[in-house]
Amino acid sequence: MLYGEKDKKWDKRYEVPIFGSEEEGMTVSKYKMAESGMEPRIAYQLVKDQLIDEGNARQNLATFCQTYMEPEAERLMAETLEKNAIDKSEYPQTAEIENRCVNILADLWNAPPSETYMGTSTVGSSEACMLGGMAMKFRWRNLALKRGLDVMRQKPNLVISSGYQVCWEKFCVYWDIEMREVPMDAAHLSIDTEKVLDYVDDYTIGIVGILGITYTGKFDDIKKLDALVGDYNETHEHELVIHVDGASGAMFAPFVDPSLEWDFRLPNVVSINTSGHKYGLVYPGVGWIVWRNKEYLPKELVFEVSYLGGKMPTMAINFSRSASQIIGQYYNFLRFGFSGYQEIHERTKKVALFLAKEIDKTGLFEIYNNGENIPIVCYKLKEDAGVPWTLYDLADRLLMKGWQVPAYPLPNAMEDTVIQRYVCRADLGFNMAEELVLDFHDAIQELNAARILYHDEGENKTYGFTH
Repeated sequence: MLYGEKDKKWDKRYEVPIFGSEEEGMTVSKYKMAESGMEPRIAYQLVKDQLIDEGNARQNLATFCQTYMEPEAERLMAETLEKNAIDKSEYPQTAEIENRCVNILADLWNAPPSETYMGTSTVGSSEACMLGGMAMKFRWRNLALKRGLDVMRQKPNLVISSGYQVCWEKFCVYWDIEMREVPMDAAHLSIDTEKVLDYVDDYTIGIVGILGITYTGKFDDIKKLDALVGDYNETHEHELVIHVDGASGAMFAPFVDPSLEWDFRLPNVVSINTSGHKYGLVYPGVGWIVWRNKEYLPKELVFEVSYLGGKMPTMAINFSRSASQIIGQYYNFLRFGFSGYQEIHERTKKVALFLAKEIDKTGLFEIYNNGENIPIVCYKLKEDAGVPWTLYDLADRLLMKGWQVPAYPLPNAMEDTVIQRYVCRADLGFNMAEELVLDFHDAIQELNAARILYHDEGENKTYGFTH
């Protein structure tokens, strides 16, 4: 049937300008699903507008998490969002890519070729820490029963520096473990190796060494810890082991300081975890753990999934999740190679050293970490700084220029010490760092001239995201 122009049916919704739409002129349903939907471009704009007052991720110096990836990596990850990482049979090449990443990390961490290492991807280093802790607990229990130890007499325990990341506290709560914290003090901003064995007994499932403490970026002395554990094991039937929480450092130290012995070169280091989304340079959502030998991963924690008509082991806690971050990790390994990671990390370290030097020049601050190990800059106000403002006030002023810089007290036994921390990531180039220094000096001048300050001198609190 023929019809004229006036008779044509049009969907008028798609002619309405976004900000002339009905949805933009009313309060949308926020906590209850609306009866009907809306045009996609309007839904997109509404959601985007909800995020408009959030900070610029690249100016977020509180987070270790990666805030930039190359356009090719973003495109590859966007094209693979629908792939389910756990479905090994449906996506065999994705499974192979995950396997390659595990092998690359095992090689990077000097896994002995004479041993049968195992590993897996995880959602992040927190899940990887959970797996490392579970493996230690189950192995300790199996060996304790063989020795005739009454495993029900008291809780098993885990020994760790008080500078631990909160995932370890979660692990101990979830799996009914006593956390034994070796306290930090001004002389020991990493684990106190002189005292660590004082916290060990037959119910200790293992010791966690931290390669990059969240609060300060400091490294535990894993080599010395290994020597202490080796001596202990020679005189005790109970075998101690070390898990290295390398969330921050395990994808940094091998490139910048390859001679540093902290990894599987040390015989008592049985497992290592890392965040692919920190110095592995992938957007948030991927972590890794590797065991030096399958004997350190009890069989009851390994499950079989169908894979190409056969079976493939899986040991992750989470099940269905996108494979895009795993693929993004492999892209980075392929794209940068060892020398590329080394160049990026060495440049990032130089930026951290530059920032620490500029902060020190003011004469107002005591530097706790200048970025020598991982590119973290930490400082506190000197006792004789003679200024009426606090680090919380300084954080406020920097935020006015978009810089998100946390201020917070140190952990147990040092909670009276408030520090500020910059996490230097790969996308913090030297030019951006110079702008930060200018804003930093401006903030100090403004605070010195301020008549009213918001934060009370005596209050200690966490200001900004610190992990």
